[in-house]
Amino acid sequence: MNMTRQEKVLLFILACINFTHIVDFIIMMPMGPQLMRYFNLNPHEFSFIVSAYSLSAGISGFLAAFYVDRFDRKKVVLTAYIGFVIGTIACGLAPTFPLLIVARTTAGLFGGVLGAQVFSIVADVVPYERRATAMSIITTSFSVASVVGVPLGLYLATEISWHAPFLALGGLGVLVTVLIIRYVPRLDGHLQTGSRYQPLEILMAMLRSPNQLRALWLTTTIMLGHFSIIPLLSPYLVANVGLGEDQLYLIYLVGGLVTIFTGPLVGRLADKRGKYPVFVVFALLSMIPMFLLTSMQPSSLTYILAVNAVFFIFSNARFIPTQAMVTAVVEPQRRGGFMSMNSSVQLLAQAVATYGAGLLVTKTESGALIHYSWVGYLAMAAIFVSVFIARYIRPLDTDGVELLPDQSAGASLDAKKKVSKKRPQEATHTIS
Repeated sequence: MNMTRQEKVLLFILACINFTHIVDFIIMMPMGPQLMRYFNLNPHEFSFIVSAYSLSAGISGFLAAFYVDRFDRKKVVLTAYIGFVIGTIACGLAPTFPLLIVARTTAGLFGGVLGAQVFSIVADVVPYERRATAMSIITTSFSVASVVGVPLGLYLATEISWHAPFLALGGLGVLVTVLIIRYVPRLDGHLQTGSRYQPLEILMAMLRSPNQLRALWLTTTIMLGHFSIIPLLSPYLVANVGLGEDQLYLIYLVGGLVTIFTGPLVGRLADKRGKYPVFVVFALLSMIPMFLLTSMQPSSLTYILAVNAVFFIFSNARFIPTQAMVTAVVEPQRRGGFMSMNSSVQLLAQAVATYGAGLLVTKTESGALIHYSWVGYLAMAAIFVSVFIARYIRPLDTDGVELLPDQSAGASLDAKKKVSKKRPQEATHTIS
């Protein structure tokens, strides 16, 4: 992937935004045993904490979809990020459970806009042929969050208090805000056409496009399959499998380390071999560790870490081509709005999956969690369905014409030539 220095700087800052956003969201989950004990929560109540963030973020993402394409993307990201940092600091200062819910909701309201705009900027700047590689750079921030953010957050929570990770993350967010102001250029290429869409028109355009609806359904099934498992994974490993609370950080450390190396490889593979076939392979493979995790009995630390590492690898590899495909179903002038809607759907699906899993899983008098395997079966079913939905997603060229998906690297030479003439050269911003 040949990138200019300016592109590298931009992708680094976007990855920093993603890093702080991801750590803020996922740090709640490994802190589950500590928070459940501190506030005397059951699985249902703990799931509500996690889903509150997703629910508020989903609502704000839905509302933002109608307006974000009217503004310079830098201004949108900067405004949302400042609000997110304030909400995160408020989490660190919250003295009670109800105030923590309020603070999490506030952080979610602004955080719901961030992820969509990060991916919109990548799609605007990087052509479709190189987009999976660029997406792998952004998603590496999840790996770094797992390797650095979560273990450090758990350490601060254990050594100081559960407030400390949020305060530290808020301080880091202030530094990232400075980077955004100083180094991110104006990103208003999507405004150059002069097109202005009314909220109802934006929504109707999505509803009239089967291609965009399929992309939203793909996002929904992926999130239902992933986030029904994730929130209660740490409590289950501690209560049922025998993992110590002081060992939880190893789950994210090992998982993050392996995906730092595998993520970029998957991105390049998807650009070379096709987004859809790479997605299919890793979506199906990811069902294996999903089954093993949700039905795991007391096991050795080595086995627990190995299964979790495979789960991280396959889940991350499934996500990279998904994002590349989803960003390509809409023209640049409407991309910010569509990606905000996609983020809203993603977050609402996360909230439903998290809350639903909390309803299914119950705690026995001994403290063990039961029915987690049921959650695993439902999650695997959702991922299996996603394979069939993704098959019919079509990228658009610059004229908004749907192309054949890059399903096979072994396509005929004539087909390759035909598609290459219309490959989406969608970058609307020049970074130089």
